[in-house]
Amino acid sequence: MRIGIVGAGGVGGYFGGRLAQAGIDTVFIARGATLEALRTRGLEVESINGSFHVPTIEATHDPAEAGKVDALLIAVKAWQIREIAPRLRSMLKPDTIVVPLENGMEAPDELAEVLGRDHAAGGLCAIVSFIVEPGKIRHTAAEPLISFGELDNRRTPRAEALLAALQQAGIKADIPPDILRSMWSKFLFIVPYSAAGAVTRSAVGVWRAIPEARTLVERGLDEMLAIARARGVDLGEEAKARTLAYVDALSP
Repeated sequence: MRIGIVGAGGVGGYFGGRLAQAGIDTVFIARGATLEALRTRGLEVESINGSFHVPTIEATHDPAEAGKVDALLIAVKAWQIREIAPRLRSMLKPDTIVVPLENGMEAPDELAEVLGRDHAAGGLCAIVSFIVEPGKIRHTAAEPLISFGELDNRRTPRAEALLAALQQAGIKADIPPDILRSMWSKFLFIVPYSAAGAVTRSAVGVWRAIPEARTLVERGLDEMLAIARARGVDLGEEAKARTLAYVDALSP
């Protein structure tokens, strides 16, 4: 199986690096100093799960040079999807699956508009990682995870093949029963959590102990749940309590 990784930052660099380390045919779409580093020095990942270095990385700035792939993992910023998607057409086989790993709910529809709904899947990831310097990624917290699935939740051969490749690389991965519900569940957490950190400029261990900040997060959760219901997704009565419990269990 040949897998394309679009973006080589904290997300794409880590997961793509694990795939390449495992010997899975992997090509990166990157640019600038990152592309130069990948071509000359390979990819280095410092990880709480074990650091590694892949000295030889296939990487290009031009998707047309990358050739056809069986799966694409999209790991650019959410606002960059519309910019990059048209350039990815040349990488698609008739049955290529395209999995976005961004936060938010728009990515599958944006990819479907450009590449066709038959290629677009839903997806999410969990990891705390960032770029130390071009070609070097640091994973500092959270058990890395990729969840993905067809938008109609069918268990297709192409999704099963990608799942097997990810698991072969030692990546925790799954195909949940309802991928959009799973994406909403992550979105429910990440929006008020990120907002509280941005407003207070403090770590979670600080703001979750401040009544006013905690109230802000609880109101954010209520609003997110209402938005999900308006979009036809009921995350359940326990979703708010479950998310708050997850926040309280995070390292301070």
